[in-house]
Amino acid sequence: MKNICIVIGSRANYSSIKSVMKAIQLSPELTLQTILFASSVLEKYGNVEKLILKDGFTINDRIYNLIEGENPITMAKSTGLGLIEIPPILHKLKPDYVVVVGDRYETMAITISACYLDIPVIHTMGGEVSGTIDESIRHATTKFSSIHFAASSEAKERIIALGEDQKYVFDVGCPRIDLVKDLVDNLDKVDLSPLNKGVGAHIDTTKPFLLVSQHPVTTEYEEAQKQMATTLEAVKEINIPAIILWPNSDAGSDGISKSIRKFRESNPNTNMHFYKNLPVDVYIYLMNTTLCLIGNSSSGIREGAFIGTPVVNLGTRQLNRQRGLNVINSAHDKQSIKNAVNHQINHGSYESSSIYGDGSAGVKIAEIISKLSLKTSQKSITY
Repeated sequence: MKNICIVIGSRANYSSIKSVMKAIQLSPELTLQTILFASSVLEKYGNVEKLILKDGFTINDRIYNLIEGENPITMAKSTGLGLIEIPPILHKLKPDYVVVVGDRYETMAITISACYLDIPVIHTMGGEVSGTIDESIRHATTKFSSIHFAASSEAKERIIALGEDQKYVFDVGCPRIDLVKDLVDNLDKVDLSPLNKGVGAHIDTTKPFLLVSQHPVTTEYEEAQKQMATTLEAVKEINIPAIILWPNSDAGSDGISKSIRKFRESNPNTNMHFYKNLPVDVYIYLMNTTLCLIGNSSSGIREGAFIGTPVVNLGTRQLNRQRGLNVINSAHDKQSIKNAVNHQINHGSYESSSIYGDGSAGVKIAEIISKLSLKTSQKSITY
């Protein structure tokens, strides 16, 4: 029996690895271990812990390492604090493998800790490009990791080009698509009661509405408040009811939060509703139903491609990331955003694309892990 430890640092982390957790839990050869840290344990960011427990997973430990401030200094300090707190827990749990997800800054704390403890690291969603600091973290994590589960064929080739042993690089698709595939044919069964929470005007999701999911760009964090204000003004002028989601915990998120609060105070009667966090199934329902998703979340590029959601991608956060025909780009300019959104509304839904997988990544990953025999994080690659 192999112990597989998955460390979840945010709500995005959870949706990116949930199907893998389910597959590991169902495998007779694997035991799932779960650690929560960073924003995943904080009510401010929706307290993902509640969703994880509701989904039937056991939490082995929790780490409180996120420092308030949401700026580059606190991001670096939070990563450092995680590097202090994680090793004793990994030493106690003694996993055979540690699974890390994608490119978030706190991922580095997990990855470095596991490597120094000589625990092989499994990296999902590596090999992609995006043009921000996330790309550097993603590639650095790839170089620390021993096993790689890429979300696309292009990403797999890039991982190999970075010098990784191709026999440990697998194109399995994105685990987030697994959730979409499971939900898209059963959206009539989704519990929409979480939509009764949040603040703002009532939005009837059976009628046309817009969906906004915008996060800070860490290398542009000082511009985050202005960028979000521009987006909200553009959406206001389009004059279609809109659902606005709270940002993640990256540097600049405080600026986005301030922008949202100021906008609400100045526009108390605007036809918008604001949510801190929504369950994955509700979010997928909204993506499947909305006229257009606006912002810079990777969900528009990944899940949006599979669903066919019309997406307006703002700014540089997803720069150069592989995408389907459903995505068009816009600068943080009010008129440009309005023009792009109107274009997408006129176009309507796009055909489904499988560039990020067919919805079977979790099962494939668990099956491959069950056959792994690596005992060390030491690599023997010849350059």
